Amino acid sequence: MSVQKPGQSSPLEERAGFFISAEREGACGAEDGVGHRRLVLLRADVLASDSRLKEAIGMFTAALRDERVRPEQLSTLVGSILRNFQKQAEERAPLGRESCARGSEPSEFDCPACRRFLGEPVTVACGHSYCRGCLQQGLLSKCKVCDEELETKPADFRLNVLLTGLVEKWFPEDIKQTKTVAEAEGLLSSRRFRQAVSLASELLESDSSNVRLRMCRAEAYHGLQCYDRALDDWTACLSVAPSLQGYFCKAKVLQEMGRLDESLQLFLQCLAVDESFQQAKQEVEGILHGLLSPTCGSIAGAGRDSTQKPSTQLLPETQQVLGQTSCVQKLSRPESLERSGLNRAHSLRVYGLGGAEKEGLKRVCSAPQLGDQEKGTLLKRKLSGTEAWPGLPSCHGNKHKRQGETATVAPMVTEETKVHRTVPRHLLDPTDFECSLCMRLFYAPVTTPCGHTFCKSCLQRCLDHSPQCPLCKESLKVYLARRTYSSTRLLENIIRQYLPQEYSGRHRLYTEETKELSDLQRSVPIFVCTMAYPTVPCPLHVFEPRYRLMVRRCMETGTRQFGMCIHDARKGFADYGCMLHIRSVHYLPDGRSVVDTIGGKRFHVLSRSMRDGYCTAHVEYLQDQRVVDEGELARLQELYDQVYSQARVWFHTLENRFRNQILQHFGPMPEREDDIQAPPNGPACCWWLLAVLPVDPRYQLSLLSMTTLKERLVKIQHILTYLQNTHSP
Repeated sequence: MSVQKPGQSSPLEERAGFFISAEREGACGAEDGVGHRRLVLLRADVLASDSRLKEAIGMFTAALRDERVRPEQLSTLVGSILRNFQKQAEERAPLGRESCARGSEPSEFDCPACRRFLGEPVTVACGHSYCRGCLQQGLLSKCKVCDEELETKPADFRLNVLLTGLVEKWFPEDIKQTKTVAEAEGLLSSRRFRQAVSLASELLESDSSNVRLRMCRAEAYHGLQCYDRALDDWTACLSVAPSLQGYFCKAKVLQEMGRLDESLQLFLQCLAVDESFQQAKQEVEGILHGLLSPTCGSIAGAGRDSTQKPSTQLLPETQQVLGQTSCVQKLSRPESLERSGLNRAHSLRVYGLGGAEKEGLKRVCSAPQLGDQEKGTLLKRKLSGTEAWPGLPSCHGNKHKRQGETATVAPMVTEETKVHRTVPRHLLDPTDFECSLCMRLFYAPVTTPCGHTFCKSCLQRCLDHSPQCPLCKESLKVYLARRTYSSTRLLENIIRQYLPQEYSGRHRLYTEETKELSDLQRSVPIFVCTMAYPTVPCPLHVFEPRYRLMVRRCMETGTRQFGMCIHDARKGFADYGCMLHIRSVHYLPDGRSVVDTIGGKRFHVLSRSMRDGYCTAHVEYLQDQRVVDEGELARLQELYDQVYSQARVWFHTLENRFRNQILQHFGPMPEREDDIQAPPNGPACCWWLLAVLPVDPRYQLSLLSMTTLKERLVKIQHILTYLQNTHSP
């Protein structure tokens, strides 16, 4: 890694200098000013990337004044603000984010997103299960556990049939509560806000600790534009069960109330914990776009219909920063962060200043006495102050900082999540965990999009025959094309924890079966198709269900090998064959595959058998007999040289179309080998010639079974001589 020397400009500074020079010299040469405006925006991006916010804000303001800039084009500015936010968080509480992540892990039967009881479990593609309500809100872009992208649509929110039945059996009281909440949420989803508020309030009278009901009522109040009541409910919910989704929804309420400074803080809090939270990022971009835009008055006044109006009294700290209070709309000190339990003093440091500078952020753009340039200058003072953010003083008057708060986000561990639900032993029945296909205990259980659960291997075998669910017959073509058969984590954990003996026996049985499938002498899988030879490529198109299963087992066991034999009408397949090593497998969306293989060892079949529809064999492997006598070895080398030269002549006399076909399917002719006895199967050119020569497969099979190189070379020489004499003029 290169080290920047004292006095040396950084790459970002050089880029910024380039844009400045280009701007002065008119490098773009655009008479209409489009090139100039583009340079201004590019320069703003570079300055923001270098955390030079004071200058960057000026450039963004100029760009917004001179041209139409979309909110998403402020992504670099948002990223710079977020980096400073996270840096401040790590300085004040180095383990804050990690401890938050650990503390946010749900218990066994809780949703990873909201940490509430998993009453309506939906299993997503990665194998983790969420409550249906969290998925329906559309606020999850990635899995909270494994960080995998969630490509779910409303039609995919099918309940996991098995898990739903188990939780109904084990936790009837929790399920009853879930159903009452679902009724209120149904009214909310149908936009019947008044009925939702009425029902939620009625249910809360008897169950005031139900956070989910209170969240439902908060959303209903939001829909009715009763922002004060919605804010009170969200604050109460977050004090008991903090969550990113909850903070996001509260920020939206604050945004509707016109309290943009507080909502911006909460959106940044969400991004600090989860940078992939796209909705929060878009809101931050929109707010900054409105604050920097000359027409931002409409955004600043977004909450004019709110029942809560901002006060007209400036804070002393704000007066000191702004310098002139008469030209800026006065603000009140926001108290919602104090009620929500967030560390307000720390969150304000994301701007590099204390709380006073943050207080002036919201209304800068709406000041009627200031021009556009003055607004941008004032906003720069509030967001930047100086270029070195970490060195700026914080607001010493904040009571939360005096109390010594250090966490970036309120801890995610609550009384509700501390309730550890365990499966009642008297209700535990091993038969509840049997696969409906193999009638054995689940092993690597996977759940289909339609909500049914099977052993992974059982489901794959069914999909080899038909792309439909074995139970409900719903089409699984899309699921088959993805080929992401992730185990249902919750179900697998329950089996391991509560049925350890049954799981141990099932695992032992699986290990024994895998060991038997891995025996490449007594139980070699046989692909009955065509001739194969050592060192010669053999691409295959696999479409039959039995061979899909065979290839999949070769990959899963790690052997990556199977035998290839030609058909025999009497015995089923020939007595001699060649092992094929799988180099790669390309799966097609409908389950077929293109398998790239290359020939390996030759074998002789001792006995035949069947396994799950495909043939297997007990074999012994063949290799050429070594020649010890030096004189005989010299004569063998001379014969090999003659055959090799004769083969090259024959190959080059072929028509171009035939030669190109051979090169496309089998590659070029192998080079001449100096030590012809080094390979256990003899020189590679002999097998390449057998693969390309127009000879009857039975004759090729006889050459494959030979264990003396001399005899094989003589036969090949006879074939070449015959072909040359036949095609000679």
